[in-house]
Amino acid sequence: MPELLGIRCGEHLIVTYDVVVGSPLIVRTAQVEDVAQMARVHVRCWQETYRGLMSDKVLFDPDFPAARERMWTVVLTDERYRQNRAAVAERDGELVGIAMSGLPEDAAASWTRHLYVLYVYAADHGTGAGRALLEAVIDPAESVALWVADPNPRAQAFYRKHGFVADGTTRVEDGVRELRMVRDGARRA
Repeated sequence: MPELLGIRCGEHLIVTYDVVVGSPLIVRTAQVEDVAQMARVHVRCWQETYRGLMSDKVLFDPDFPAARERMWTVVLTDERYRQNRAAVAERDGELVGIAMSGLPEDAAASWTRHLYVLYVYAADHGTGAGRALLEAVIDPAESVALWVADPNPRAQAFYRKHGFVADGTTRVEDGVRELRMVRDGARRA
C-alpha cells in the first residue's frame, strides 16, 4: 500500500503518495462547477458497487446521470442543505471520488452527523482517497452514523477500520439491504 502524506494548502487537502500512482490526489470542497463530474462519479460508483445487488434497469437508466446532476445542484445551492459538507477528490483535473455529510434525518438521533455519500472509483480503492474524503466531511470529534449495503464487505471493512461499528439496525432502500454503522466521536477525538 502506498505511503500517504497530507498537505493542507488553503482549503484544499493535497494527498500525495508514492510513485506507484504517480499524480497527487487533491481533496477539496465541492463546488457547483463540479456537479456534472460529481454526477458521473456517483453513477459509475453505483454501477461498480451495486451491480448484482440492484436492478440494471436502475443502474443503467439513461436518466440516472441527469437525476444525479439535479440532486447535486440542489445539495450545493439550496439553503436547506447549508449544514451539509460536500467534498471531491480529484487527480489530474478529473474527479475520482465524492463525499457528503449532513445533519441526521432523525432529529432525535444520538449522533450529530450522518455520512450520506462516500464513493470512490474502484480503480482508486486503496489510494487513500476514501480516507481523505471521510476526513474532509466528518470531524473526528463528531458522532456519526451511515448506512452501508449488505453485503458490501469492502466498504464495511473500510468503515470498521475508521472506527464504525454495526449497531444491528437494518433497512431496505432502493431494493438493497443496508445496515447502519455508527461511530462515537468522543472516543475518536
